[in-house]
Amino acid sequence: MEGNHSKETYEFLADDPKFSVKPVMFSLIIGAFFAILNETLLNIALTTLMGVFNINPPTVQWMVTGFMLIMGILIPVSAFMLQTFTTRQMFLGTMSVFTLGTLICAVAPTFTVLLAGRLIQAVGTGLLIPIIFNTFLLIFPPARRGAVMGMIGLVIMFAPAIGPTLSGIIVEHLGWRYLFLTVIPFALFSILFGYKYLKNVGEVTKPKADIFSIILSTAGFGGIVLGFSFAGEGEAGFLEPQVYSFILVGIAALIIFTRRQLKLEDPLLDVRVFKYPMYSIALVMFIIVMMSMFSSEIILPMFMQGPLALTAATAGLILLPGALLNGLMSPIMGKLFDKFGPRKLIIPAAAVLTATMFSLSQISENTSIYVIIISYMLLMLSVSAIMMPAQTNGLNQLPKRLYPHGTAIMNTLQPVSGAIGVSVFISIMTSKQEAELQQMGNPGTEQAMTQATVAGVELVYFVAFAVAFTGLILALFIRRARPVDYPENPASREAAD
Repeated sequence: MEGNHSKETYEFLADDPKFSVKPVMFSLIIGAFFAILNETLLNIALTTLMGVFNINPPTVQWMVTGFMLIMGILIPVSAFMLQTFTTRQMFLGTMSVFTLGTLICAVAPTFTVLLAGRLIQAVGTGLLIPIIFNTFLLIFPPARRGAVMGMIGLVIMFAPAIGPTLSGIIVEHLGWRYLFLTVIPFALFSILFGYKYLKNVGEVTKPKADIFSIILSTAGFGGIVLGFSFAGEGEAGFLEPQVYSFILVGIAALIIFTRRQLKLEDPLLDVRVFKYPMYSIALVMFIIVMMSMFSSEIILPMFMQGPLALTAATAGLILLPGALLNGLMSPIMGKLFDKFGPRKLIIPAAAVLTATMFSLSQISENTSIYVIIISYMLLMLSVSAIMMPAQTNGLNQLPKRLYPHGTAIMNTLQPVSGAIGVSVFISIMTSKQEAELQQMGNPGTEQAMTQATVAGVELVYFVAFAVAFTGLILALFIRRARPVDYPENPASREAAD
């Protein structure tokens, strides 16, 4: 109960000699790795699927859009589910659903069946990440969470980093079905390992389900993801009815949803987490980092394959060192967070991120690929020093009863920020390209297209620089957070830590 400063309020399982932490961590992390790997594993095979099933780009894009849509709808409901089912029930259930979806994809005779399997996969993936965050918050005290969250960061960043490379090898040498067949054994192992070793943590309170809140959440987050996804496909701008109608419906539903949550005794998603300042700052920093990452992961490959005339494979290899560095540095940043706190990590990293965005806003067709490699490595290094430390610090300020809600809101922002980031930056680049071409006397030439693309990329990174600079200002207000009901007495705190 909030305000209770007794030692019993914060008895963490990691301090219990009878509780084995490593098997629980291994169960959750191996499941998360292959679920998250699956998110990017399919992207490079979309062109292959178009040929196999004789479908067009907007149709095959639903393999990505549909996945993000399901995650955006389900993750907000995860807070309710985490309080309704035990840890074992949630993990084994979500991994079973994910494995079923993977199996359906592997044997799919038509694209419709393949898409259905993909959406079932998204159900498992969307619910799995909140389970992991919530479980680790309950197991480990605040003083040890940085290193643990750093391990999660390694999984979250390393899996997508190797996804495209691994996918290319599998598709070329084995065929697209093996993208799913190779995942199934590991998913089954995770289920069996979890069944044997995973223990229940936390309390099952079984809150009352508010159906209207679920409908509002679905319409709100689903509408925003769909609207921005349609805008980002390049076939419908923000002025198209199918785009702005979904976005407006989503915003309206979220406003009504938020007002309703404040009135409910058992809210589906408790928005009172925003009254904790470090959590709110962490959330904004998370969005800024996601926007900065997307400005590079989407725009840089276009720039390298356009003005620099590099192949897709070369562009992927140029970005690989930065992506791997990000994943490998996450556990190290987590340990540094435990030792030094958030300010000594996040403020310098935000400064590096801002400088890197400004540097990239000056690129041209004459920019060396080594400059891009170094810039991207600095970008991803700063991301590793900001994202997980900020998230951990923000969640540390919440009382236990709000853990499911805090993790649900943070994880909901991943697909939502993804959809918004892609559409906004592509729209900025495209609009600038068109404006530049209209001012040229010879817009149809290759040189004109190169100049227009460079101008578009420069503008994208100048906007990203402004966003990153906002993050730098915000970072100055960060301080080490402790739960409001954490023991204040030094002796009690030492016992709890």
